[in-house]
Amino acid sequence: MSGAKGKGGGKSGTGEPGIKIITENRKARASYSVDEKLEAGLMLTGSEVKALRAGTVNLSDAYALPKGDELFLLNAHIGTYNPSSFFSHEPLRGRKLLLHREQLDRWMAKVRERGYSIIPLLMYFKQGRAKVELGLCRGKTHEDRRQDIKERETKREMDRAMRRR
Repeated sequence: MSGAKGKGGGKSGTGEPGIKIITENRKARASYSVDEKLEAGLMLTGSEVKALRAGTVNLSDAYALPKGDELFLLNAHIGTYNPSSFFSHEPLRGRKLLLHREQLDRWMAKVRERGYSIIPLLMYFKQGRAKVELGLCRGKTHEDRRQDIKERETKREMDRAMRRR
């Protein structure tokens, strides 16, 4: 057996052992400013886990929404796993997120009161279990985006000046 659990093979960009990144939501970092981050587990079916391992995931339009006392990941596209054929899953179904009660209550209060959104930033396997990194986000305004571009340009210019010396 290849030993996927706990080994962290593949593209592990987090630097932590035992983590294998499945996908990243790059669109979220450009469209939102992230105030807090949190790791959550996912309730998945067998064919969904196989599809995650195959890498057929898209988080670009995904978000998390509270329903009752639970938090669900909506609009996250996990492609079908062909060998499961008849017993396959629905690609866009809502998936329950697993969080501690205190964390869930605190974030749900912020979403209701202050106009935050919960956006998935990263999906990965941690010691063989599927996890998602959620961000408590606010939408960026046009000025915020321009400020980000300005900061990036000044950093590039400083790096170029340092290299010339």
